[in-house]
Amino acid sequence: MNKKRAPQRGLTPARRAALDILTKANRPVGAYEMIDLLAVENGKRPAPISVYRALGYLLDQGLAHRLASRNAFVVCGHAHEDGEPVIFFICDECGEVREATSPTLAGALTSASAAVGFEPRTRVLEIAGRCARCTEAASEA
Repeated sequence: MNKKRAPQRGLTPARRAALDILTKANRPVGAYEMIDLLAVENGKRPAPISVYRALGYLLDQGLAHRLASRNAFVVCGHAHEDGEPVIFFICDECGEVREATSPTLAGALTSASAAVGFEPRTRVLEIAGRCARCTEAASEA
Protein backbone atom coordinates (compact mmCIF):
# COMPACT_ATOMS: atom_id res chain seq x y z
CA MET A 1 0.00 0.00 0.00
CA ASN A 2 1.18 3.49 -0.75
CA LYS A 3 0.93 6.47 1.48
CA LYS A 4 -1.15 9.27 0.05
CA ARG A 5 0.79 12.41 -0.66
CA ALA A 6 -0.36 15.96 -0.96
CA PRO A 7 -0.95 16.60 -4.65
CA GLN A 8 1.61 18.76 -6.40
CA ARG A 9 -0.96 19.92 -8.92
CA GLY A 10 -4.71 19.95 -8.80
CA LEU A 11 -5.12 22.04 -5.68
CA THR A 12 -7.25 24.76 -7.24
CA PRO A 13 -8.02 27.97 -5.34
CA ALA A 14 -11.40 26.53 -4.22
CA ARG A 15 -9.78 23.30 -3.02
CA ARG A 16 -7.00 25.22 -1.27
CA ALA A 17 -9.57 27.47 0.42
CA ALA A 18 -11.53 24.43 1.68
CA LEU A 19 -8.35 22.81 2.97
CA ASP A 20 -7.33 26.07 4.68
CA ILE A 21 -10.74 26.30 6.40
CA LEU A 22 -10.42 22.75 7.73
CA THR A 23 -6.85 23.37 8.88
CA LYS A 24 -7.68 26.63 10.64
CA ALA A 25 -10.84 25.26 12.25
CA ASN A 26 -9.00 22.29 13.80
CA ARG A 27 -12.41 20.67 14.41
CA PRO A 28 -15.15 19.06 12.33
CA VAL A 29 -16.75 21.46 9.85
CA GLY A 30 -19.97 20.76 7.98
CA ALA A 31 -20.30 21.69 4.32
CA TYR A 32 -22.80 24.50 4.94
CA GLU A 33 -20.72 25.87 7.78
CA MET A 34 -17.78 25.83 5.37
CA ILE A 35 -19.83 27.88 2.91
CA ASP A 36 -20.43 30.46 5.66
CA LEU A 37 -16.74 30.49 6.66
CA LEU A 38 -15.63 30.87 3.04
CA ALA A 39 -18.09 33.73 2.57
CA VAL A 40 -16.61 35.54 5.57
CA GLU A 41 -13.05 34.90 4.43
CA ASN A 42 -13.50 35.69 0.72
CA GLY A 43 -16.44 38.06 0.78
CA LYS A 44 -18.22 35.81 -1.70
CA ARG A 45 -20.59 32.93 -0.92
CA PRO A 46 -19.64 29.83 -2.95
CA ALA A 47 -22.29 27.53 -4.39
CA PRO A 48 -22.84 24.35 -2.35
CA ILE A 49 -21.87 22.16 -5.32
CA SER A 50 -18.48 23.91 -5.49
CA VAL A 51 -17.83 23.21 -1.82
CA TYR A 52 -18.94 19.58 -2.13
CA ARG A 53 -16.66 19.13 -5.15
CA ALA A 54 -13.71 20.63 -3.29
CA LEU A 55 -14.41 18.43 -0.27
CA GLY A 56 -14.75 15.38 -2.51
CA TYR A 57 -11.35 16.09 -4.00
CA LEU A 58 -9.78 16.51 -0.54
CA LEU A 59 -11.32 13.20 0.54
CA ASP A 60 -10.11 11.42 -2.59
CA GLN A 61 -6.58 12.73 -2.09
CA GLY A 62 -6.47 11.72 1.58
CA LEU A 63 -6.16 15.33 2.72
CA ALA A 64 -9.41 15.24 4.70
CA HIS A 65 -11.80 12.75 6.26
CA ARG A 66 -15.57 12.71 6.62
CA LEU A 67 -17.00 12.02 10.06
CA ALA A 68 -20.27 10.24 9.35
CA SER A 69 -21.58 10.68 12.90
CA ARG A 70 -21.19 14.46 12.65
CA ASN A 71 -21.81 14.84 8.90
CA ALA A 72 -18.70 16.98 8.93
CA PHE A 73 -15.15 17.03 7.61
CA VAL A 74 -11.74 17.24 9.28
CA VAL A 75 -8.27 17.73 7.89
CA CYS A 76 -6.23 14.52 7.84
CA GLY A 77 -4.19 14.42 11.05
CA HIS A 78 -1.30 12.38 9.68
CA ALA A 79 -0.12 10.42 6.67
CA HIS A 80 -1.32 6.85 6.66
CA GLU A 81 -1.54 4.02 4.18
CA ASP A 82 -4.37 3.87 1.65
CA GLY A 83 -7.04 1.62 3.10
CA GLU A 84 -5.46 1.62 6.54
CA PRO A 85 -8.12 1.77 9.26
CA VAL A 86 -8.47 5.19 10.81
CA ILE A 87 -9.82 5.71 14.31
CA PHE A 88 -11.37 9.03 15.28
CA PHE A 89 -11.72 9.90 18.96
CA ILE A 90 -14.39 12.59 19.16
CA CYS A 91 -14.94 14.58 22.37
CA ASP A 92 -18.63 15.05 23.16
CA GLU A 93 -17.88 18.17 25.21
CA CYS A 94 -15.40 20.31 23.26
CA GLY A 95 -15.66 18.69 19.84
CA GLU A 96 -11.93 17.91 19.57
CA VAL A 97 -11.15 15.13 17.10
CA ARG A 98 -7.98 13.06 17.38
CA GLU A 99 -6.97 10.68 14.61
CA ALA A 100 -5.05 7.45 15.13
CA THR A 101 -4.19 4.22 13.36
CA SER A 102 -3.43 0.79 14.78
CA PRO A 103 -1.60 -2.10 13.11
CA THR A 104 -3.34 -4.46 15.53
CA LEU A 105 -6.76 -3.15 14.51
CA ALA A 106 -5.79 -3.33 10.84
CA GLY A 107 -4.92 -7.00 11.19
CA ALA A 108 -8.10 -7.78 13.12
CA LEU A 109 -10.30 -6.03 10.56
CA THR A 110 -8.56 -7.78 7.68
CA SER A 111 -9.09 -11.16 9.35
CA ALA A 112 -12.72 -10.43 10.22
CA SER A 113 -13.46 -9.21 6.68
CA ALA A 114 -11.83 -12.26 5.12
CA ALA A 115 -13.73 -14.59 7.45
CA VAL A 116 -17.06 -13.38 6.10
CA GLY A 117 -15.89 -12.85 2.52
CA PHE A 118 -16.30 -9.10 2.69
CA GLU A 119 -14.21 -6.51 0.86
CA PRO A 120 -14.43 -3.21 2.74
CA ARG A 121 -14.50 0.08 0.86
CA THR A 122 -13.61 2.12 3.93
CA ARG A 123 -12.37 1.23 7.38
CA VAL A 124 -13.22 4.09 9.70
CA LEU A 125 -14.07 3.83 13.37
CA GLU A 126 -15.56 6.77 15.28
CA ILE A 127 -15.39 6.67 19.06
CA ALA A 128 -17.26 9.31 21.05
CA GLY A 129 -16.37 10.18 24.61
CA ARG A 130 -14.39 12.75 26.56
CA CYS A 131 -10.90 14.01 25.71
CA ALA A 132 -8.13 14.24 28.29
CA ARG A 133 -8.54 18.02 28.71
CA CYS A 134 -12.29 17.78 29.35
CA THR A 135 -11.82 14.77 31.66
CA GLU A 136 -9.27 16.73 33.69
CA ALA A 137 -11.51 19.82 33.80
CA ALA A 138 -14.45 17.71 35.00
CA SER A 139 -12.39 16.12 37.75
CA GLU A 140 -11.24 19.55 38.98
CA ALA A 141 -14.79 20.89 39.13
